Amino acid sequence: RKEQELDSKDAIILHQFSRPTNGVPSLSPFCLKMETYLRMADLPYQNYFDGKLSPQGKMPWIEYNHKKVSGTEFIIDFLEEKLGVNLNKHLGPHERAVSRAVTKMVEEHFYWTLAYCQWVENLHETQKMVSLFGPFSDLLKWILCHLTKGIVKREMYGHGIGRFSEEEMYMLMEKDMRTLAGLLGDKKYIMGPNVSTVDATVFGHLAQAMWTLPGTRPERLIKGELINLAMYCERIRRKFWPEWHHDDDNTLYESEESSEASKTYSPLQDFSFYSRTETFDEEGNSISQTPDTDYTGHSLFDSDVDMDDYRDHEQCK
Repeated sequence: RKEQELDSKDAIILHQFSRPTNGVPSLSPFCLKMETYLRMADLPYQNYFDGKLSPQGKMPWIEYNHKKVSGTEFIIDFLEEKLGVNLNKHLGPHERAVSRAVTKMVEEHFYWTLAYCQWVENLHETQKMVSLFGPFSDLLKWILCHLTKGIVKREMYGHGIGRFSEEEMYMLMEKDMRTLAGLLGDKKYIMGPNVSTVDATVFGHLAQAMWTLPGTRPERLIKGELINLAMYCERIRRKFWPEWHHDDDNTLYESEESSEASKTYSPLQDFSFYSRTETFDEEGNSISQTPDTDYTGHSLFDSDVDMDDYRDHEQCK
C-alpha cells in the first residue's frame, strides 16, 4: 500500500486503530479518551488509521510540527504546553489531586478488568466488531483477536490482577464502577458542572462497558443499578460526538426534547479531518457548525441527560 504523505506542520495528526464495525469510535479506551479530549478542547485534528504503533509501542500517538508524542498523559501535557489549552484551569489544587487519583484508578486498575471482559471472556463478540477487510478478513480477525487475548492475559498476570479468579476480578471491577458512580452522584461531570480532562479518561473507559460489551456484567451494571454512569456517558456522547448514533440506543436515557432529534443522527463516519467548529462534507466543502449544535441544528445542551429526566421517567412507569 502506498504510504500517504503526512504533513504535521501546525496540524495534529492522531494515529489510532481503525473504527470498529458497531459504530463506536474505538475499542481502545485510550484512543477514545484521546479523541474525546481533542473534541473537548476544541482542537482540530486529522485521524490516521494506519494501525502503526509509536516508537514506544503505544497507541494512540500524535504528530505535531513533525514531533511524535505517545502516551495520552504526555500528549495532553504536550498540547497544553504548545497550544495553551487547559481543561483543568477551573480546578483548585484539591480537585486536581482528586482528578489525578481518579485517572490512575481508571487507567491502572479498572482498565485491566475491562480488558479481561473485552478480550478474554467476551472475545467472540469483540471479534465481530474488529474492522478488517479482504478475502481472508475472517481468518485474520480470528488470529488478531486470539493473539490479543494471549497478550492481555500475560500482561494482566504481570500486573498482578490477572492472578485472581474471574469472580474476584469482577468484584474489583464492580468496586471501581461503584466508586465512579458515587463520585459522580447527580453532578453533570466528574468534577462538577464543567468538563475537565478526567472526563475524557472516564468516558473512554465507561463507553466500552456501555456500548461494546453486550450482555456482560459491566453492561448490566452501568445500565441498571449505576444508571447515573449511563446518563453521564450519553451526556458526553451527545455533546462531543453528535454524529455518533448507536442502533441499540435506549430511550430511557433520552429527554423528551432530544428523543426526536436523536432519530435523525447519521452513523459515525471515518472523518479524515475533524473540528467541532468546522467540518467538511464528502466533496470537501466547508460546513459551518458551532460547538453547541449538531447536524440537525438542535442545541446539544437540550440533549443533555440529567437525573431529573430519569426520575420523571421512573415515576411515569
